[in-house]
Amino acid sequence: MSGPLDGVLVADFSRVLAGPLCTMTLADLGATVVKVERPGSGDDTRSWGPPWSATSTTYFESVNRSKLGVTLDLADDADRVLAQELAHRADVVVENFRTGALDRLGLGYERVAAVNPGVVYCSISGFGSGAGAGLLGYDFVVQAVGGLMSITGETDGGPTKAGVALVDVLTGKDAAIGVLAALADRARTGRGCRVEVNLLSSLLGSLVNQAQSCLETGVPPGRMGNRHPSIAPYETLRCRDGLLAVACGNDVQFARLATAIGAAELAEDERFAANADRVGHREELVAALEERLALGDGADWQARLTEAGVPAGKVGTIADGFALAEELGLSPTVAPAGGGTPAPRHPVTYSTGLVRGASPPPRLDEHGEAVRAWLARPGSGPLPPAD
Repeated sequence: MSGPLDGVLVADFSRVLAGPLCTMTLADLGATVVKVERPGSGDDTRSWGPPWSATSTTYFESVNRSKLGVTLDLADDADRVLAQELAHRADVVVENFRTGALDRLGLGYERVAAVNPGVVYCSISGFGSGAGAGLLGYDFVVQAVGGLMSITGETDGGPTKAGVALVDVLTGKDAAIGVLAALADRARTGRGCRVEVNLLSSLLGSLVNQAQSCLETGVPPGRMGNRHPSIAPYETLRCRDGLLAVACGNDVQFARLATAIGAAELAEDERFAANADRVGHREELVAALEERLALGDGADWQARLTEAGVPAGKVGTIADGFALAEELGLSPTVAPAGGGTPAPRHPVTYSTGLVRGASPPPRLDEHGEAVRAWLARPGSGPLPPAD
């Protein structure tokens, strides 16, 4: 099945997570993506195991499906010419080299755009191409210096990273949005564009209410564990067999919660009647709620509260999340053509079926011969996407 980006050629000079996630998204939407890797070792994530997959690592496979794979040594004159030819033919170039590195190889934006003025050239960095160009941008470091760790973890514990490389993921999605916007502008004006995204800006843009609170008050928010700074109860509460996530976004939902647990009087208590009061008396509120919740198991409370119109769910594992999505008919995984381990699917559903079927992530240099032959024939037809 073709997608909305059918015929769009993406030269993927990125590695690790943010860039490959961006280009995999473009591949899901029909683009032909050529992933360029170092000979011998390839993308760093090919060695980031365990867990290992049949041909690489689960890390690499998570963001590299539906791509053509070629190895090119950019320090070698002949390979560098092929890389330049790929960039000159591409509709989109995505890279996350250190600022200036590709300029010295004839693969920077100015050189590529001089030959290919319609190119959408996306550069991904840790801290931008200005004063932060010399800083090394890894997700963990940006979570630390950008403030995410300062609001993650228990109140009496230390700063904690998110359980996944969240900043890389957010940046990859921002990069995909930027590329798609630039392609839409090119379709309208015929003009190419340089798109720049960086991990720090993507993180700060994702902090939403916490960021605005800091800007408005001048006081950086702190860690609150699973609690919400402005809403209560909006946190995990202990029941008989574990933790239950309860999210009451308004007073009506709280009244329903109180009734459902057999404590309707709580909604009339002046300490808890309005959200601001509940936030101000959170400790008393939690104690009163957990006293009732301790009488039942999480699954039972989840069912009872859901029926009452109160958002609630038992805290589970990633496996539980996939099982729930299957139960709800959300088809959470996609199986690559020809078999192999399923992967999380493209998360958007389109009524007209815009997502292309998936092919397995490429083995190192799997399509090298075909891609090099195509690059050696200027003026040849379009390069077919990965099967």
